[in-house]
Amino acid sequence: MSLEGVESRLLVNGELCEAEAGRLYDNINPATEEVIGNCADASASDADRAIAAARRAFDGTGWATDLAFRKKCLEQLHKALDENREVLRPQIIAEVGAPIGLTYAVQQDTCINDMLWDIEVATNYEWERQLPDSDFFGIKSSKRVVHEPVGVVAAITPWNFPFMLNLSKIVPALMAGNTVVLKPAPDTPWSATFIGKMVAEHTDIPAGVLNILTSQHPAEVGDVLTGDARVDMVSFTGSTAVGKHIAKRGADTVKKVFLELGGKSASILLDDADFSAAIAGAAMGVCTHAGQGCAITTRLLLPRSRYEEGLGVATKAMENMKFGDPLNIENLMGPLINARQRERVLGLIETGKSEGARLLVGGNRPSHLERGFFVEPTLFADVDPDSTIAQEEIFGPVLAVMPFEDDDDAVRIANNSKYGLSGAVSSGSLDRAMAVARRIRTGTMSVNGGMWFGADTPFGGYRQSGTGREHGIEGFREYLETKAIAYPVA
Repeated sequence: MSLEGVESRLLVNGELCEAEAGRLYDNINPATEEVIGNCADASASDADRAIAAARRAFDGTGWATDLAFRKKCLEQLHKALDENREVLRPQIIAEVGAPIGLTYAVQQDTCINDMLWDIEVATNYEWERQLPDSDFFGIKSSKRVVHEPVGVVAAITPWNFPFMLNLSKIVPALMAGNTVVLKPAPDTPWSATFIGKMVAEHTDIPAGVLNILTSQHPAEVGDVLTGDARVDMVSFTGSTAVGKHIAKRGADTVKKVFLELGGKSASILLDDADFSAAIAGAAMGVCTHAGQGCAITTRLLLPRSRYEEGLGVATKAMENMKFGDPLNIENLMGPLINARQRERVLGLIETGKSEGARLLVGGNRPSHLERGFFVEPTLFADVDPDSTIAQEEIFGPVLAVMPFEDDDDAVRIANNSKYGLSGAVSSGSLDRAMAVARRIRTGTMSVNGGMWFGADTPFGGYRQSGTGREHGIEGFREYLETKAIAYPVA
């Protein structure tokens, strides 16, 4: 697949432009370790220009108040992306290391389709509602509740599902009437700059409404975006550690902060579950995109009465997992994003062994792949629920298996985490599975293989997995403020 139509420039104040200092940086293919191109390397001064443009566009144009115009512009963007799917697809595969099969789903195609849901939600949203008249100390008033955009939104996205997450923030924020400065992860710049190209060349989105900054200095640009008083909201998806830093930065100006952070989710198989289907699903989940997903269930909890049986099924599933070249449609799993992440995953695997977990499958760099940031599908048994690999988010193809005694014990182990993003439970009884699911302290749960992910479903976590929700009506409301207006009864 050829890399055509690549855009390497920033989008600032309606123009595709180079970084102010003229800096560029290399874009690396994680499956081959080769340089596939470059991208503009924005600095703090570029961030300042982008914020100023977004502020002017919000304060000085009718973008915030003209819903029909916003709908027209976002429909133009959807049409442009829809018509250029096959131009974008090889770019995502090359820079993300995403298996091609995933680009026909969540890495590209489904999120383009989902734009229409977001546009429709905003179009039909109840922007105002009338309250009953009231009498307060003899003052008779009519009251109205009005929803308005927050203002300037800084959207900061990670590298694992970059195009999807870029759209997940841009589309509802813009449809709500905000202006946006998007800062994607440095490892996956083209998934953002391609959107900038479509905006500049195929839409009537006014100058400054959407600005896109790519940079290999994320802290330099990010600290400007999160600390500047002209920015009203930060929408961030990424690690919990960075999320905490952003929350502290935002506190100085008391800006609204949405955080979708890490996870260490558990998949519970009760003793009456179909082990073959459920364990195959858990193995596929942890190997999808090399385990680089915050909501993946990376802990597998098996009843002690069927523990060895379950380990046998899991071992076979992990040993037969197909991985390698992302362009091979049969491969579910490609590389990790970069050498640093590969070494981190390998280091945590060594920690797992040193802390007493039993390594059943994998644990190394694959010997048959000379290049690329690959790690073998890895399976640990007898994992202590308090150990490092049971508590820390690995973000790699590593499945940690641990036994439990009964339903109460399974719930206790699953909730033994600082995170609370997702989870799963399987049982021959739907009522029993639902009862366990309701006791797990997470933002999403899969019961008996049900799939919760979708444009209409709110996604987010409890505890250190974040604050707020993305997607669904709840996700759209994150980008709104609420105003109450009272006036004399007629």
